[in-house]
Amino acid sequence: MKDNRDICKADCWAQFRFSVIGPLLAAPPEKGELRPELQRLAAKVYQHPITGTGVRFGLSTVERWYYAAREATDPVGVLRNRLRKDAGAHPSVSMPLRALIRAQHGEHPSWSYRLHYDNLLVQAQTDQELGRVPSYAVVRRWMKSQGLFRRKRTRVRHTAGARLAEERLERLEVRSYEAEFVGALFHADFHSASRQVLTKDGRWLTPHLLAILDDTSRLCCHAQWYLAEAAENSAHGLIQGFLKRGLPRALMTDNGSEFTAGEVEQGLLDLGVVHELTLPYSAYQNAKQEVFWVPIETRLLAMLEGVKDLTLELLNETTQAWIELEYNRSLHSQTGKTPLGSFVSDKSVLRECPSAQRLRQAFRIQGTRSQRRSDGTLSIEGVRFEVPNRFRHIERLHLRYARWDLSSADLVDGRTGALLATIYPLNKIRNADGRRRRLEPPGSTPLASQSTMAPLLKKLLADYAAAGIPPAYIPKEEHR
Repeated sequence: MKDNRDICKADCWAQFRFSVIGPLLAAPPEKGELRPELQRLAAKVYQHPITGTGVRFGLSTVERWYYAAREATDPVGVLRNRLRKDAGAHPSVSMPLRALIRAQHGEHPSWSYRLHYDNLLVQAQTDQELGRVPSYAVVRRWMKSQGLFRRKRTRVRHTAGARLAEERLERLEVRSYEAEFVGALFHADFHSASRQVLTKDGRWLTPHLLAILDDTSRLCCHAQWYLAEAAENSAHGLIQGFLKRGLPRALMTDNGSEFTAGEVEQGLLDLGVVHELTLPYSAYQNAKQEVFWVPIETRLLAMLEGVKDLTLELLNETTQAWIELEYNRSLHSQTGKTPLGSFVSDKSVLRECPSAQRLRQAFRIQGTRSQRRSDGTLSIEGVRFEVPNRFRHIERLHLRYARWDLSSADLVDGRTGALLATIYPLNKIRNADGRRRRLEPPGSTPLASQSTMAPLLKKLLADYAAAGIPPAYIPKEEHR
């Protein structure tokens, strides 16, 4: 799936800060070792998230990031830049000036923002009550925030990556690893079954198992068979795994599109889960997941050999029973404990999982769309959505949506990420009944004009007359 996210500066900074202190959250240092770790992080040179130049951060700064994210339920959110208290208030635009802008726009909606601004400067020179006119950018930004827009006048494996992975495997040793704490690292991967299932439409298809394992205890947090390796199924399975066991500190997957899609990456980021990717063509980095497929084939699927009309529903039911009552309760040869016993008794850095609704909202891609002011709608993946009337003055809207579920989308604040409203596809059949709501103008009622000529043009005429320049043309009375 193509990733088309639009990331604002606040998100860039939050992601950068989380990447700096994220490893400390996944593997908390022992008592007395925190300060040396923070000093080590402060001594490193980082790539600036906006400019890309090298930059260092002081020890106190890194320490503040760490303590802010350590106890937070949303460790990425607390690392975002704070908004100014007067953000969006435009205090430099006085009330008399606002009234004049609205009146001027009501009379001349087709004027450009620059023409409005130039006429305001002339008005301010003759009317002291208007005060100082702020910069052009401020005036233009305020007009857009009030919905005072300009209106048109009516009229294939043998690849370089595979060779690089092979060379790396030959030059460097491979060593096994294990996370120190339960919940420090989860693994997720898909596995194609050695047999097929029968669908209701009479087709034989190969199912794919999504399994999520805890690195320390080897517990299978969740496993489910699907008919395709897709991002939608990845999010569906991850949500269930998190609801069952809690939120981990990190998740390791391969580089498949089902795990690198924008919805999955955005969901993990919003939940404060570090997404670690294996190197291309290096499945041995996720070896615990590969080892898990052996009992799946040799025990679970072997016991289903006698079932000739195996369906996806039956396969999932038997898989859940086998995992919870046999695999998770059997002694593991590496840990010397049962996965369930180790998961419950060992030290854990798991976090409390939010609600299912919150998880579904997290696994959505982030983007912006321009609103079509003629009917107050916008388009997402070819589907037109209706924007609530109270947001019709906003030119570009910030959205969160899942490309596999366009039954609704979330309208969010681009600065804070807060949910503003849920929007739904346009119902053209309902609109055919002819009922229409009355739309109030985005600004107040324009003030009555005292002159039909613009202030700037009046000033130019007066200056031209005062200069004493001969007329530039000879008037001629036209007769018909």
